[in-house]
Amino acid sequence: MLNHLRAVKRIALCGAALAGLAGPAAAETLSDAIAMAYESNPTLQAQRASQRALDESYVQARTGWRPTVSLGIQDTFLESRTPGGRGLIDTNGDGIPDTVVSTSVNERYTGNAGLSFSQPLYTGGRVAAAVSGAQADVLAGRENLRRVEAQVLGQVIVAYVDVRRDQEAVRIRQENVNVLMRQLDESKARFDVGEITRTDVAQSQARLAAAQSQLQLAVAQHAISRANYAAVVGQNPGELAAEPPLAGLLPADVDKGFDVAETNNPQLRAAQYAEQASRARVSGAKAERLPQVSLSGRYGFSGVGRPIATDKWSQSISATAGVNVPIFSGGLASSRIRQQVERNTADRINIETARRAVLQSMTQQWNQLLAARANITSSEEQVRAAVIAAEGTRQEQQVGLRTTLDVLNAEQELRQAQLSQINARHDEYVAAAGVLASMGRLEAKNLTPATPRYDPATNFRKLHVTWGWVPWEEAIGRLDSLRTPQPKETPAEGSVAPAP
Repeated sequence: MLNHLRAVKRIALCGAALAGLAGPAAAETLSDAIAMAYESNPTLQAQRASQRALDESYVQARTGWRPTVSLGIQDTFLESRTPGGRGLIDTNGDGIPDTVVSTSVNERYTGNAGLSFSQPLYTGGRVAAAVSGAQADVLAGRENLRRVEAQVLGQVIVAYVDVRRDQEAVRIRQENVNVLMRQLDESKARFDVGEITRTDVAQSQARLAAAQSQLQLAVAQHAISRANYAAVVGQNPGELAAEPPLAGLLPADVDKGFDVAETNNPQLRAAQYAEQASRARVSGAKAERLPQVSLSGRYGFSGVGRPIATDKWSQSISATAGVNVPIFSGGLASSRIRQQVERNTADRINIETARRAVLQSMTQQWNQLLAARANITSSEEQVRAAVIAAEGTRQEQQVGLRTTLDVLNAEQELRQAQLSQINARHDEYVAAAGVLASMGRLEAKNLTPATPRYDPATNFRKLHVTWGWVPWEEAIGRLDSLRTPQPKETPAEGSVAPAP
């Protein structure tokens, strides 16, 4: 028996060490854990960085409306050798004239420097399509960020309730061991006075050994849950308070949940923005058939490179206004148009696919929630009845109406009922979080309203006017966008007040 208890302690210490690798305990409530994960979870941080990188694609697309300026400097060395006439010259001093060919050598250094300028005036909608597509991609990226946030917060909730469930399971298993140890002592005492047989003692010993084994498994599972908590939250859990109710965020019925999910689910919204992006790229492919208008100029100098005498260099200034009209591309433009049209068709179909997936997820999570709620009611009634049955069985054993096995069975049924009760409460909370995730409401703004919220639009607004922006860019952009569809941002659901 002592060996069993030492093994339990070793497992507990091992679990605490594994979870303690993440840092000291601090989070005491679910709101604390969510706030900490929201600020420090690496998966969420990486997705935010990816979104900021995606914002740059919008800036890069807009550079098609901006001028380009380049400076070119060249220094050229040229050596030319021209063969001359033949002659007899004693070149080695032996007194015999040698035949040689005279060659004239000319060396020349030239240099030039120039400043070139190019400004697109009209691209036929090519740049406008790229800008619209990039903007729709940014909006889709924000929805993917919302989806990742919901996944991370869902992991926090699951880890939190797992720790609380397993902690309670350890308590129940430990209480079961304590009761069975007392039962074994009592059986031995009654065997010594001849009231029961050795079989009764053996039954008590077997149940105690099984209970100790179950306790070790419960302690190990608790350690695993604590390690999972530390991985997703960032630190070891302390004494966790009861999780707050989610009733204020849940819909009154499944139909209202469907309505919210169809307008607020990030997966569905991301598919809609992806379709807008591909629609803009169809316009970009069609724009390849339209003319382009641009303005270019050059200001430069050229002259002798060595020695440099800039006062003798020639100066040149040129300005060009050009129109480029595509006439024949071998079918390339037509092929690209057909390609983009089919991609847009696929994206429109993906919207329906995403909608069905969202409705399926909503249906599954809602029915799991209903089943868990019904299971809570049943398990509470089961625990109430099992407590009465266990107490009555012990009393009836004292007067000889029940055997030791009856008492052991009653105790086992009580512990199983208690475990079923905590599992039902755990499953109900996880199912409620799943419903919120399907609706698009599993967000920090709803779960921890006091926590400062990360707004991906803040970085995007900073990039609208950056280095390289020119005042006439907006006018060129409006002209270029006349034939290009613009992405339409649909406002997401605002913060929902939690349950009072």
